[in-house]
Amino acid sequence: MKSNQLKIKSLGAWARKIAILACLLLLVSCQGKNQQANNQADVKVARVVSGQSLEVLGMAEQPNLISQVRLVGVDAPDLRQRPWGEQAKEQLENLIGGTEQSVTLEFDLEAKDKIGRTLAYVWKNKVLLNEELVKQGNALFVTRSPNHKYDQRLERAQQWARLMGQGIWNPDKPMRLTPNEFRRQNL
Repeated sequence: MKSNQLKIKSLGAWARKIAILACLLLLVSCQGKNQQANNQADVKVARVVSGQSLEVLGMAEQPNLISQVRLVGVDAPDLRQRPWGEQAKEQLENLIGGTEQSVTLEFDLEAKDKIGRTLAYVWKNKVLLNEELVKQGNALFVTRSPNHKYDQRLERAQQWARLMGQGIWNPDKPMRLTPNEFRRQNL
């Protein structure tokens, strides 16, 4: 009799564990779907500000409000860093295809920078624009903690640009100061 009671208690314990596990799996699967939806936003480009930042329409509750967006993992030359700053801005404009074009913003762990700009990876026609800027030598890859989702892709793009002598890596006309160094010297 005691043996049967122990078996019943043991089965009950297993049933509870299975039920708890099922509930946890259900919660995790629901979280993943919501996170995916909150992880991206389709917006229209109002204008390209520089090789690393945009102004967009269509974020949040006010679709006509302009929001500032900073590309994650990218440090483009300052516009005063001639000719590289203008080249970076022009390439981003060309990748986007002009104003009023739709792009998808993908967010990582940190949503805003210290001055309130939205931090995002920018996609157009399944192309990661952050990566294209780096690959064509129009921006440097910089790691910005805690946003690291595409660090390997961006780092490989920079290695490729350096090997190919693209843009700022052109051996005949290299950029001498990083954008960060330039900004510090020219405040």
